[in-house]
Amino acid sequence: MDTVQLLLDGLANAFTPENLLFAAVGVLLGTFVGVLPGIGPAMAVALLLPITFGLEATQSFILFAGIYYGGMYGGSTTSILLNTPGESASVMTAIEGNKMAKRGRAAQALATAAVGSFIAGTIGTLLVAFFTPPLAEVAVQIGAASYFAIMLLSLILVTAVLGSSKLRGFIGLTIGLTIGLIGLDLSTGQARLTFDVLSLADGVDIVVVAVGIFAVGEALWIAAHLRRQPIDVIPVGRPYMSRDDWSRSWRPWLRGTALGFPFGALPAGGAETPTFLSYMLERRLARGSDEFGNGAIEGVAGPEAANNASAAGMFVPLLALGLPVTATAAVLLAGMRTYGIVPGPTLMTDQPELVWTLLASLLIGNTLLLVINLPLAPLWAKLLQIPRPQLYAGILFFASLGAYAVNQSAFDLALLLVFGAVGFVIRRFGIPVLPLILGVIIGPLMETKMREALDLSDGAISGLFNEPLAIVIYVIIVLALVVPPVLSRLRGRPIVPDEPADRAQDQEVGR
Repeated sequence: MDTVQLLLDGLANAFTPENLLFAAVGVLLGTFVGVLPGIGPAMAVALLLPITFGLEATQSFILFAGIYYGGMYGGSTTSILLNTPGESASVMTAIEGNKMAKRGRAAQALATAAVGSFIAGTIGTLLVAFFTPPLAEVAVQIGAASYFAIMLLSLILVTAVLGSSKLRGFIGLTIGLTIGLIGLDLSTGQARLTFDVLSLADGVDIVVVAVGIFAVGEALWIAAHLRRQPIDVIPVGRPYMSRDDWSRSWRPWLRGTALGFPFGALPAGGAETPTFLSYMLERRLARGSDEFGNGAIEGVAGPEAANNASAAGMFVPLLALGLPVTATAAVLLAGMRTYGIVPGPTLMTDQPELVWTLLASLLIGNTLLLVINLPLAPLWAKLLQIPRPQLYAGILFFASLGAYAVNQSAFDLALLLVFGAVGFVIRRFGIPVLPLILGVIIGPLMETKMREALDLSDGAISGLFNEPLAIVIYVIIVLALVVPPVLSRLRGRPIVPDEPADRAQDQEVGR
């Protein structure tokens, strides 16, 4: 009951006309900045941080919350409309969302993303308010071995279990893991796959990889087929979600929320893994449907909910442990320190008014995100009515702008072209993009956790198996690999790989 009263007090502090105006401005600014490829919520908050220094703490937090959620939704908007993820956590949204847009269902995809973001963000923020202390205690008990096992499960599921062509899946995963190796070895300082290019010493940013493979790769693919088919305008379709859309979306929203929040609450977590797992779960549950890979609304609703639930969950380690687990959390931590807030185990008792005002600000910002962007979904969708030559010229411009903005480096523009060529090639040969992106994102994290686990065990391989959660996950991996072939043989049906869904979705354009 005390928690409810504290949250109500925080809402009372934040819920004034002036503060609501700050929240609305934050949502609009965050959305507009997030729409630019490569400029996610972290950069949006960082760019706008100086304008908050002259504001009161409450107004600053309100503005932060609006920018944060607006930036995340902006990333999903470009993923859906232009197949150009604004950040790594929006990669999964592009797979089904852009296919929905090409089928004239862009408004529905944007709407389910907005509603899913609202539901997940609201539930996640309430969970932060009610369960931060116990969740923080659980989070710190999960070790490197368990993290490694979770990431290995992601790789196995996406390549060997859920993929239609295991060979192509492993080729894509190998390419992704190889890209993830580029840079300096953090343990030895040895350069890996840099080819004596100093600019590659820090590795390749995932945003540059994703924007190159998705946006530039698709632009090249479209350009290669423009002469084979007439230039047309993609229809916007009906502007609102139907009853069937709502019926198919509410379960993925809840499942995505359940997956995303725990990962956000884990130190060294993030939104990439739960969005991948959410997409794979929805695809698995829709096993008998041929809509996945061709624009399934569940493939947008689940990952978007997981993304925003994870974004809310990251406040658990931030507030309870003072540990920023994402780039955005690190920027928010810097902003909080300007107001004398030092996150840690005693924060909620030492400075309860500011903390509960911050949590109330998140609820308000998340609500305004829905109120502002849901009616704008049909207007955003009208971007698809721009003729394709002009549309993809604009995509290339903003993709280049976003790639350059990541590190303000012209070298990243060259990398963008390289990965654009890679994106064109994988479309040509039907290599699924999902394992490739997963390898780029998860590979370096997986290596780090593996080394941590081995260091703690003095190099003994048993260090990867010395946690109960890790053992449970390894058992799940074995079952996932063994059970499907055994069941297939018992039914007397050989396993014959079908045409990969990813290949079908990548080559649909121009066929």
